[in-house]
Amino acid sequence: QVQLVESGGGLVQPGGSLSLSCAASGSFFSIGGMGWYHQAPGKQRELVASISRGGSTNYADSVKGRFTISRDNAKNTAYLQMNSLKPEDTAVYYCNADITTGGLLRRYWGKGTQVTVSL
Repeated sequence: QVQLVESGGGLVQPGGSLSLSCAASGSFFSIGGMGWYHQAPGKQRELVASISRGGSTNYADSVKGRFTISRDNAKNTAYLQMNSLKPEDTAVYYCNADITTGGLLRRYWGKGTQVTVSL
């Protein structure tokens, strides 16, 4: 069974940094694109950043210049380095990945990790 597990969330002061990780485990053929979304209370889930298997990246305007997405294909892991954090970055952060298993391509989601930016 394929699973995505996020780690690295927590409480940080404004201007601080956090690094999130998303590791895929289980039996699968390949991982395509991976991404990070966030969802604040009362709001819809929104894309933060995405990365293709080849390393092409895409960012939400609100995080450009502050967040960096990366991946290690050998470790089946994606990362999100978050710098200059703002209170409005507070949300649950979810990882997703497009994974091929049993000949089928499907998008998987992690359970999320809380990021709180506050004094």
